[in-house]
Amino acid sequence: MLCILYVNAVGMLLGIAALLFERTLPATFPRRWVWLAIIPVAIVLPGYYRFHHMVSVLEVQQAVQPLDHAFGMASLTALDPAWWAQIASYDTTINRVWIILSALLVLWGLASALRVTWLVHLARRDRGDAGGSATVDGVPVVVTDSIGPATVGLFRSRVLVPQWVLALPGVQRQYVLRHEDEHRRAHDARLLFVASLPLILMPWNLGMWWLVRRLCLAVEMDCDNRVVSRLGDAPAYGALLLRVAEASSRGPRLQPAFLGGMGSLERRLTALLAPTPLRHVQRLLLPALALGFLAIVVLTPHPVLNHGTHGMKSGTMTTVPSYTSRALPR
Repeated sequence: MLCILYVNAVGMLLGIAALLFERTLPATFPRRWVWLAIIPVAIVLPGYYRFHHMVSVLEVQQAVQPLDHAFGMASLTALDPAWWAQIASYDTTINRVWIILSALLVLWGLASALRVTWLVHLARRDRGDAGGSATVDGVPVVVTDSIGPATVGLFRSRVLVPQWVLALPGVQRQYVLRHEDEHRRAHDARLLFVASLPLILMPWNLGMWWLVRRLCLAVEMDCDNRVVSRLGDAPAYGALLLRVAEASSRGPRLQPAFLGGMGSLERRLTALLAPTPLRHVQRLLLPALALGFLAIVVLTPHPVLNHGTHGMKSGTMTTVPSYTSRALPR
């Protein structure tokens, strides 16, 4: 349990630091690289610190006790090794829930992939010899009844376009197709798939969920900037985002896609149409705060019940990375 809390805290603090740093970037700078740099750190650092930068809860309690007496404070329960030892009695239950959540995520991913594959198959079958494939405005697409616009495919990316997109006015249709083609060229579907794999191994890691969500938003914002820089007219592009959101409310939501994830549309419109300029003080303060949060992560050791505890109780998980397989010390 200590390790689970520590890993979550590291992910959250790294996410805050990345968010502050991202805020200082120029409007057109690719933001995905910030989150692609932070996610591996959030995975590797807790595992390294688990074995090379530990601190015993008992030692922390002994160091804090003089302060407790000096300031008349009550002893903190979170620093009581006996309390954590009692929590450790739930290790078996936590591991079972862990396995169930990981299995559910795998099944959900497989079900989603099979659903998309089936819908693409139906689109191709219904359109006979053309196989549902076409080239529209120079972009190879698969025409569907309702799914899309989106980019799918791990090994071979394909642009899915519903029929109603083809009926849009020429300029609006070009915006939609160019957006999806940019996703295809950048292999964004593969990127998001790989970035989501840690969630299967650590479904309890709320910090990692947040980091992946921010990466998805950054991927869409980068794509928006590339499309607008090539085709121009950000207000028209923003108006099209709203129109497509209304038309796509009935279909399944995929990523990466013209609309992106739930809740990201407002942020993307704000970044395109009404970006908030930073003041001179903010340009200095935000990086300093980001470095401060990074320093907290680097200087804070991994808590353990005692330095000699490196094993696990029998029956716990062994199919996850080394630091997560030791996530519940005795």
